[in-house]
Amino acid sequence: MNIYVGNLSFSVTEEDLRTAFQAYGAVEKAAVISDKMSGQSRGFGFVEMPNKDEAEKAMSMLNGKDLKGRTLKVNEAKARTDRPRSGGGGFGGGGGGSRRY
Repeated sequence: MNIYVGNLSFSVTEEDLRTAFQAYGAVEKAAVISDKMSGQSRGFGFVEMPNKDEAEKAMSMLNGKDLKGRTLKVNEAKARTDRPRSGGGGFGGGGGGSRRY
């Protein structure tokens, strides 16, 4: 099960995430998402746990808990396609309407 972990302190590492979740079961992968340009944490990450029961227990136990001074927001990760896309139509430009020649 893929788990979203939000409101992370910028000092939280992937190892910190792994350690927090391993208290509830096996962790396949832990990732802190960072900005491509600066390399600084974006304040959220993902944890992959193969056992659904262990993942659900970890989510319920860690949601609202403190990790390095920040209160975690933990829930099941949703597919990116569930998010609305920003920016509109995709052809750029604006305006439209009538033109005068």
